[in-house]
Amino acid sequence: MFCLIFVFSGTSLMGQNLKDFQDKVTQFELDNGLRFLVIERHDAPVATFVTHADVGAANEPMGQSGIAHIFEHMVFKGSSYVGTTNAKKEKKAIAKMDQAYQDWLELKYKPNPDSAAMAEKWQEFTTYQEEAKQYVVNNEFSQIIDRAGGVGMNAGTAADYTVYFYSLPSNKMELWFSLEAERFKDPVLREFYVEKDVVKEERRMRTDSNPVGRLIEEFLAVAYTAHPYGIPGIGWPSDIEATTIEDAREFFESYYVPSSMIMAIAGDVNPKEVKKLAEKYFGDIPRSPDAPKLTVEEPEQRGERRFVIEEKSQPFYIEGYHTISSKHTDAQPLQILSQILSGGRTSRLYKRMVEKDQTALNVGAFNGFPGDKYQSMFLTYVVPNQGVDMDVVEETLREEIQRVKDGDITSQELERAKTNLRANFIRGLDSNQGLAMRFAASEAIHGSWERVFEEINMLEAVTMEDIQRVANTYLIKKNRTVGMIQTASEEDEKEVAQAD
Repeated sequence: MFCLIFVFSGTSLMGQNLKDFQDKVTQFELDNGLRFLVIERHDAPVATFVTHADVGAANEPMGQSGIAHIFEHMVFKGSSYVGTTNAKKEKKAIAKMDQAYQDWLELKYKPNPDSAAMAEKWQEFTTYQEEAKQYVVNNEFSQIIDRAGGVGMNAGTAADYTVYFYSLPSNKMELWFSLEAERFKDPVLREFYVEKDVVKEERRMRTDSNPVGRLIEEFLAVAYTAHPYGIPGIGWPSDIEATTIEDAREFFESYYVPSSMIMAIAGDVNPKEVKKLAEKYFGDIPRSPDAPKLTVEEPEQRGERRFVIEEKSQPFYIEGYHTISSKHTDAQPLQILSQILSGGRTSRLYKRMVEKDQTALNVGAFNGFPGDKYQSMFLTYVVPNQGVDMDVVEETLREEIQRVKDGDITSQELERAKTNLRANFIRGLDSNQGLAMRFAASEAIHGSWERVFEEINMLEAVTMEDIQRVANTYLIKKNRTVGMIQTASEEDEKEVAQAD
């Protein structure tokens, strides 16, 4: 009875919310193509400000993996007016520093590098770096926000987009416009090479020193042959090293154009005032050519791909199937399929592998990896219990997937999956930040913030036959990539040590 009440009340809430939001959302576009979404919520005198850039790791030029993430770091360094004591002298030192670094790279990549010449250029580079450093006002951008009562300042670079966000008291809205316009109209890439070292350390922690991180990086490289989803968003070490300030500025000028950016503001704000400030601070940006389009498509996989990493660590199993983008009508059935397989303690994989067979410590399945703007993957993973052979893990996954393919799905499972997704949806729209980020993402991918609510209706329309169909269409052997970490034997360890 409780589940039925929740389902029907949730459906009613969705319809009411959509009507409410249609009355409270204002959208407009400046002459240069920059879009704004304003979501009025007058519950408290605060607002969340989100800048959604329709550019992510998948858009990086060849040989510049990680540059989207590096640029994300740089945006917090300020502008010619924020973060410096003398912008003119600082920019001259930065230009000389970057040229010295480029000269050093050119020497390094020669067939027979001249070590003495390289050392000379490196010394020149460090000299200009120290000169530029003396003009830096550390963390001035964040300090201004903190003094104004701002909270939650952060950013993130995904495969499909980059997002910047924080909250401020409503009466500080013009401060956000001023600061945001400064850092996106006139970013000064100060402390660039210092931040590159920070990114390198992130890579060491997330990938190089993390067995699961190494597994995922290898998995994507094996699963994708053409599409840049196969390239790690954190970047290859050699690409990070080779990236220069000039590269980052060209990336910014190519991809951070007005037509690729959406500013979403949710909270206690007046849309008329927002539009006035938008014109004042962003209206003078000239219209630019649209950002380069990503046109490469992953070719159809010709057969199952497999790899094994042997090392002294916790065993881990991962398999994925090429599917579709979030724009495809099969996205919702695949989303529900992932819920049926691994959506909580009542899901099939959890009940079978964690509770009944006790072959796994943890299991999971989800669609849309590593992004969903382009053709993506349906991913499953298992952390095996101690002493459990990988063959057992793989066989159990096959059995549970085959049951779905054979149509062994109950109406209770389907409704429970829909209820869980609906609850997640409601929670996601329960805050200013959730609203602004969700609406901006929908506007960027689908061209409409209202698509957020349409997706709920599309989920409601999914049938058991749809689940069976997508399982048989996509979760097939030739479309599968399998990767695993297996504990290396002492003999294998000796071979690795000898090779090193």
